[in-house]
Amino acid sequence: MKISGSYKLNAKKEIVWRALNNPEVLKQCIPGCESFEKESDAVFNAIVTSKVGPMNVTFSGKVTVSNIQEDQSYTLSGEGQSPVGFANGSADVELSEKYGVTTLSYQINVNVGGKIVQLGSRLID
Repeated sequence: MKISGSYKLNAKKEIVWRALNNPEVLKQCIPGCESFEKESDAVFNAIVTSKVGPMNVTFSGKVTVSNIQEDQSYTLSGEGQSPVGFANGSADVELSEKYGVTTLSYQINVNVGGKIVQLGSRLID
């Protein structure tokens, strides 16, 4: 699954960049994120719960920050496991600023597998 979009933020690019490197802010940016803890400068441990059909599925895994261009862009890559499957994906995040307004653009790729996919296909049929 691919998702892309952008947000306009009334803040300078440097302020947005600092926020995007704050674990508490990142936790709020990930839907269903229950825990987001720093393991090292570029690796975080995360627990995320997502609704799949009639059930909630909790994934635990790691998020890695890479391709860092200070105050410009980075890539977040994550992978998680649950009793019913796995999920992995990446998000390319880019910042641009004009007249004190920062545009945050993102492109996300997500893959899921395991029993969770079988459940999802039954719900679609």
